Amino acid sequence: MTRERLYLYDTTLRDGQQTQGVQFSTAEKHQIAAMLDHLGVDYIEGGWPGANPTDSEFFASPPQTKATLTAFGMTKRAGRSAENDDVLAAVLNADTPSVCLVGKTHDYHVTHALGITLDENLDNIRASITHCVALGREAHFDAEHFFDGYKANPDYALESLHAAHDAGARWIVLCDTNGGTLPSEIHTITQAVIASGIPGDRLGIHCHDDTGQAVACSLAAVEAGARQIQGTLNGLGERCGNASLTTLIPTLVLKPAYAERFDTGVSPDAVRGLLRISRKLDDILNRVPLRSLPYVGASAFAHKAGLHASAIAKDPATYEHIDPAQVGNARIVPMSNQAGQSNLRMVLADMGVSVARDDPRLPAILEDIKAREDAGYAYDSAQASFELLARRALGQVPQFFEVKRYRVTVERRKNKYDQMVSLSEAVVVLKIGDEKKLSVSESMDAEGHDRGPVNALAKALAKDLGPYQGAIDDMKLVDFKVRITQGGTEAVTRVIIDSEDGQGRRWSTVGVSPNIVDASFEALLDAVTWKLLRDGVQQCPN
Repeated sequence: MTRERLYLYDTTLRDGQQTQGVQFSTAEKHQIAAMLDHLGVDYIEGGWPGANPTDSEFFASPPQTKATLTAFGMTKRAGRSAENDDVLAAVLNADTPSVCLVGKTHDYHVTHALGITLDENLDNIRASITHCVALGREAHFDAEHFFDGYKANPDYALESLHAAHDAGARWIVLCDTNGGTLPSEIHTITQAVIASGIPGDRLGIHCHDDTGQAVACSLAAVEAGARQIQGTLNGLGERCGNASLTTLIPTLVLKPAYAERFDTGVSPDAVRGLLRISRKLDDILNRVPLRSLPYVGASAFAHKAGLHASAIAKDPATYEHIDPAQVGNARIVPMSNQAGQSNLRMVLADMGVSVARDDPRLPAILEDIKAREDAGYAYDSAQASFELLARRALGQVPQFFEVKRYRVTVERRKNKYDQMVSLSEAVVVLKIGDEKKLSVSESMDAEGHDRGPVNALAKALAKDLGPYQGAIDDMKLVDFKVRITQGGTEAVTRVIIDSEDGQGRRWSTVGVSPNIVDASFEALLDAVTWKLLRDGVQQCPN
């Protein structure tokens, strides 16, 4: 059966930049564009030239992509011609092969937001698209507030679409701008648009996630006949975000209901790199990846309950809708006080450790886990610390180094500008083989900001590991979480540290103590030890 072509249009570089707290540099936009192009999307919307310096700079030196680079803007303003509208001219001067112009299709927005007549708005749409097409550009028309507009005045909403269609727009994109339309409504209204005379292979869908259904709404439009989907990586976007391409793409490529009907231009091999792309975007944004993201989240294939783990051991399909490797992810069977021997043996097998079912060390490890979780540890969130605990019980963790002592001091003082500042200093003394090493580090960063006692401690620990130094040079801390597990004067602190290395591996370690610095140091030690163990580093001889 011949598959229909479904086109993917990414708006991360524009809609994603409207996310609260997100501001891409020009270099970062080039980096993201390269990631998107490698993934295989059809269109990359680079931003709005003329709207801000970053977008203008991006289009002044555009990336070379297989995907069609698109400039975004708006239809001409009333009272001037398309040829003499400077805002429209800035978009066209970006010289991209395609342009996407947003225009009003909701009568209320025309008369109240724009303050013009309904006919003037239709003329703006018609003249703008005609001008773009006459200049040889592929034109997309973003029908802003279309679904709300259709529900309020279907005749005018459809008339707006036909003005763009008849003027030569290649794509008419139906936008759920407020994000409140439900999937069933999207399906019905998209069918009505097709019935009005605009074919489905000229229709796109652009959904926001304000009801948590942007992906479902996008798929509903596809089911109704639309053949272009707009979205962003990791669902970035204003308010609650846009339809997430990191959810839509694997659904379209891996689920037979869509894979057997549509060709997206994204190969299964590219989908296997989806996790890396998702994490890279979070790295650029300097934020912690959301664990619960479908397909690419760290918890997307985590099985905590003992009953689930037992079934997973027999057949992963019992609790997994796809093989996690298809999106570059991995199965996790967290260890916790809910764990049984099925979980434990499965996790050990994933670690490459084969243990007989009747090995007496298995129940001992489980008892140790449960006792430690009663004391405040959380191994379902710190798989690397669990691996070390289990391997130590099995005699499989070398003593790479011994911590003889450490000290952390915090000083509050005035700097040369007569400002009160804090400065932390850490001293760590290690024994590696027969040699003692003393390292000292401060918490001040290159910009002169204090990063706290744990930062000083981490820097001191990693400053001189002698023969192991090369193995940890590419290691960095990416997140630090603190929780008080008991209240009052006997409070116990749990610290979970997320680390990453140059290979893109991420691992989590945990430490528990009434002293937050001591808990942090325990987690840091586990992070370094796990890295050395996983890299196959040989223990230094005594």
